[in-house]
Amino acid sequence: MGSLSSLHSICSTGGCFVKYQDEVKNSMFKKHFVRASVATSAPGNSRIEEINALKSEKIRIGVLGASGYTGSEIIRLLANHPNYKIMLMTADRKAGQSVGLVFPHLVKQDLPDMVAVKDADFSSVDAVFCCLPHGTTQEIIKSLPSSLKIVDLSADFRLRDVGEYEEWYGQPHRAHELQKEAVYGLTEVSRPEIQSSRLVANPGCYPTSIQLPLIPLIKANLIQVENIIIDSKSGVSGAGRGAKEANLYTEIAEGIHSYGITKHRHVPEIEQGLSEAAKSKVTVSFTPHLMPMSRGMQSTIYVEMAPGTSHEDLYHHLRHFYEKEEFVVLLEKNQVPHTRHVRGSNYCLINVFPDRIPGRAIIISVIDNLVKGASGQALQNLNLMMGIPEHTGLLTVPLFP
Repeated sequence: MGSLSSLHSICSTGGCFVKYQDEVKNSMFKKHFVRASVATSAPGNSRIEEINALKSEKIRIGVLGASGYTGSEIIRLLANHPNYKIMLMTADRKAGQSVGLVFPHLVKQDLPDMVAVKDADFSSVDAVFCCLPHGTTQEIIKSLPSSLKIVDLSADFRLRDVGEYEEWYGQPHRAHELQKEAVYGLTEVSRPEIQSSRLVANPGCYPTSIQLPLIPLIKANLIQVENIIIDSKSGVSGAGRGAKEANLYTEIAEGIHSYGITKHRHVPEIEQGLSEAAKSKVTVSFTPHLMPMSRGMQSTIYVEMAPGTSHEDLYHHLRHFYEKEEFVVLLEKNQVPHTRHVRGSNYCLINVFPDRIPGRAIIISVIDNLVKGASGQALQNLNLMMGIPEHTGLLTVPLFP
């Protein structure tokens, strides 16, 4: 834990590590994360020398469930991160194999072989990305050293009400005390809480694409919380890498596959966030669809505006709310967001349109379900937890065409 403890020591004595990196980044990028900086004073020469020495001691990372899609995306994103080094990767069914055998596109990465979780040495890491399936994460995270910083990409710690978790996931929650500690990691909305947390529950892909436009509008009382209708579409990678009949090429190709109608497990997560913003119970109509594409997600949201409010008011409020954010972008008026324009990136593109029905508006939000909807947001959150500028390692330009 030498590198982690040194980092925390420097940050706690004036925050100069964050300030130093922010000053470097601010000279390079037009948009930067002023909210992510916690420093109040510039470092002296001796402190800069200490910082430079520290920068060579990378923070040691473990990836649990490295053989899935979100695990491979974590590995891909960390390949270009200057502060992190992967020291541990687990994958029970792929134990003993190299990452190049499991993911040939990562063959040139200098990484340890995958091991079973039971054989993992967690003394060799400072922080963990947990990319394991829902229902398996609670017991594993409960057994990890309390000194570790953890970002959990499963749904196991997203719902604050453990009774609601049992209702929607069909099994009792097995880590009640940890659930009380977990912070829901919708980065642009919960930045201060994430910065000071040890365990972050990374949001789901659909909830990310939906809550980013709706939470600011609900908090500003610009839309009615009744009659919110959400139509979401996802690439097939959102269903995971496991072999399933419903996800076979002939089942998915050349068609649209609606599923989880009225009972998708992301419903309580969406309603939890919107209800917290409204300070009252919010119920939504949500229908997801799988599309014949590998990645990408679009949520088309139909809302009733507050009396006297226009779609222009919604647009300008969102534009102002996110104007200093790197990854959430309001497009120019009348420009339609498309999933192909965020592919492989951590960006969320949003726009607002008037509905033909008076008093209603249509909001379109697009993300890459594997990046902003999963691994990218997870990295953004860990950067915050570690006192590193949150865009570090995430400024990949979307892949187009």
